[in-house]
Amino acid sequence: MSALPPLLRLRIRRDRVQLLLWIIATVLLAYSAQSGVSASYGSLAEREVLLRTVVANPVILLFRGLPSGPDDAAFMLFLILPWLAMMAAFMTLFLAVRHTRGDEESGRAELIGATPAGRSAPLTATLVEGVGASLLLGALVAAVYLVLGLAPGGSLVAGAGTAASGLVFLAVGLCAAQLMRTSRGANAVGVWILLAAFLASGVGNALGTPSADLQRMESSWLAWVSPFGWIEQTRPYADDNWAPLAAAFGLAAVLVGAAYALHGARDLDGGLVPERPGPASAPAWLGSTWALAWRLTRGSLLGWGIGGLLTGALATGLASVVTDMGGKVPAVQQLLQALAKGGSVDQGMVVIFYLVAGVLAACFAVQTVSRARQEEARGTAELVRSAAVDRVAWLASFVVVAFVGVVVILGLAVAGSALGSIRAGNDTLLRDAVVSGAGQAAAAAVFAAVTALVFVLLPRLTVGIGWSLVLVTLMLGLFAPLFGAPDWVVNLSPFAVAPIPEGSGADPRGLVWLLLILACAGGAAFALMRRRELEADG
Repeated sequence: MSALPPLLRLRIRRDRVQLLLWIIATVLLAYSAQSGVSASYGSLAEREVLLRTVVANPVILLFRGLPSGPDDAAFMLFLILPWLAMMAAFMTLFLAVRHTRGDEESGRAELIGATPAGRSAPLTATLVEGVGASLLLGALVAAVYLVLGLAPGGSLVAGAGTAASGLVFLAVGLCAAQLMRTSRGANAVGVWILLAAFLASGVGNALGTPSADLQRMESSWLAWVSPFGWIEQTRPYADDNWAPLAAAFGLAAVLVGAAYALHGARDLDGGLVPERPGPASAPAWLGSTWALAWRLTRGSLLGWGIGGLLTGALATGLASVVTDMGGKVPAVQQLLQALAKGGSVDQGMVVIFYLVAGVLAACFAVQTVSRARQEEARGTAELVRSAAVDRVAWLASFVVVAFVGVVVILGLAVAGSALGSIRAGNDTLLRDAVVSGAGQAAAAAVFAAVTALVFVLLPRLTVGIGWSLVLVTLMLGLFAPLFGAPDWVVNLSPFAVAPIPEGSGADPRGLVWLLLILACAGGAAFALMRRRELEADG
């Protein structure tokens, strides 16, 4: 155990910027939610009307939490708790993979294993750091709400729920790192488990039973199979129920034990899930850096593309249902029109879903450009570059594939919207979907360019900063308009300033700024790459 303190200090030193960004962003989200709800839904009557709308329309519950009453604090946690939990989950999931499977890929783990510290010391140090980061984040969330004057019981439950999410997905990341051969594979497994758990919780809430006054929802059994569902069942400031957190802590403990068992059963740098053997010879088309970048990312594009297709279909297929409800309930109309910047209710619904489609495209863009960093860290980029491959052309291959993938994902979303508009019998919705899709494509492309610039300047922080930007700007785009934030805050999110449909035309909004950032970040990345050397070990 004498090796644990220096290993822990090393991890904290490596992660100090990334963890600081994650924690500050999550705490600011928790803080802004209280003031935003007070400003936008200050009266009890407004909150009651909105809750009746939400409970009557299960689709909205897919992107929100579990209604627990119109009290201002309980109402705020209904809107924000799942996203606090998701931020904590992403933070610890990436941390776990970065210091286990990532270090094995880079060779650091082999060097540490050759010392008296032993093989399991890095795993233990990662666990201690992840637990500490989760508890710190949970304590800060609770402290924010205590400082704001909210009830101590609910504040502690909200903080504990946020910490519990971090602990569960820390353990998920540790297990994924034992199973998969690469950090990319481990991150992919962890992210898909996280998204599946989030969706299961949302669907479980949507399929629940509402109270007679439509102010509270009792989840169906499906929500109880998800860690996010357990956290939402605590119902801070309403029930302050600590019992569901026992399941979260118990699952985290079981998964940590499984991670240690799997770690002891495999070889260093090996994965328990065998890699699929490739063909004996490469096809002729795989003779360029562009083709190689496409080959490395086509599997992930398929997954994100399916998500885009389904999101686009929901954008138009459900719009008529929400439009009818918006005509009956003014609160829904105000909610959707706030997100659509004064457009019609059905346009507001399309804008909401295309914001989600834009996030999916941005995730692919960040993942693709981050793959360049992973290739560099593993040493495979050096092999490619040794064949007289220009360094700018090598980076450009990943960036261009990211741009193409963004267009494909948003194109599939529009195709899904075409099917949905046929079902809804509304051709206007398809035009709105095309406008929204084009706007979100510009927004998602910005993340590819900015991540490429980070890769050139701060290669070690490529993955952390890239994913952090997506999550933080998603929070701004999704919540800032609802909370009545100043325009300059909302406009920090590329998703929020992307062009949207307006009446029979389009509102170009921040298109010029998006294209300017895209050109400047991309141009700077390629210009600076000319002088940048490989940094294989980070």
